Amino acid sequence: MRACTPRPPAALAPGAEPAPGYEVLAHLTRTGWLDVYDAWSVERACRCVIKTVRPDRRDEKRLRERLLREGGWLREFTHPHLTRAYETFESPEPLVVLETLTGETLSHLVHRLRRRPGAADVALLGVQLCSAIHYLHGRGLLHLDVKPSNVVVDCGHAKVLDLSVARPPGPAPAGVGTRGYLAPEQARGGPLTAAADVWGIGVTLFEVACGDVPFPRDDDHARAARAARAANGANGENGANGANGENGENGDGPSTGHERREGCERCDGAGEGTGSTGGWYPQLNRSAPPIGSRRRLPSAVADAVDACLRADPSSRPAVDDLAAALRSALPAPPR
Repeated sequence: MRACTPRPPAALAPGAEPAPGYEVLAHLTRTGWLDVYDAWSVERACRCVIKTVRPDRRDEKRLRERLLREGGWLREFTHPHLTRAYETFESPEPLVVLETLTGETLSHLVHRLRRRPGAADVALLGVQLCSAIHYLHGRGLLHLDVKPSNVVVDCGHAKVLDLSVARPPGPAPAGVGTRGYLAPEQARGGPLTAAADVWGIGVTLFEVACGDVPFPRDDDHARAARAARAANGANGENGANGANGENGENGDGPSTGHERREGCERCDGAGEGTGSTGGWYPQLNRSAPPIGSRRRLPSAVADAVDACLRADPSSRPAVDDLAAALRSALPAPPR
């Protein structure tokens, strides 16, 4: 007889007041550990976004601390290409109040447009991402999750979201970030530097320019590895891996909308490249294809993106050098 899996608790209904002065308008999304709401701020007489730890994970101290830490950073930081936080609350439940952004995420834009953005648009986007990441690095933080779904664009103005996995440079466990956008050193685990965010900028520009990431989200190697793990688990072999097989998937790609994230209940603990938990990262086994093999671009843009995706972190450009290279591809301003 199979045990019943407990149903996750319901999200807050419209009209609920998660904190004084805020009313829920709608539940936007639920991740592995967060609920995100469209809400109304009475004080500001405007809409806002509320992020809160899911009710079934609220007892996990590290998740509460992660959310409040992100909220504290976003309240303190002031940059035109970073989203802002208005307030944080520790009780009655931990939550962060963020500005509502107009526009759409790059991930939505990439799949909506029938024509790829022009080279100048790609370069301008890169310059803006470099600006935001330069600012974060100046505050002693690596973003570590630069990707199209964490960038909102409105009339050509980009804003970077989500500092939930940000941390200072230094040692980090394998797999911090989102699977398809990890620098090799993020996938492998170990010391992380500003070069990890340069990779994130590069892979984001690659996807915007070409419509897909440089490495496949899934292929025969990955499917075979998962089949082998499933077989081992069924045969009672390598029991720890079998128990963590769900985590080892690291996300199921676009079919489910799930992407591997540190902090996700499906992904915590997953991540090593050929992984004891089963994660497999193609960027650890082969080089990124040159962007010119997918799309013709001016050499200044193509060379800049290719430089971001070098396997050796020390050979990638510094953020300021990358911004200068991309800026050179922009049309000269009128005199």
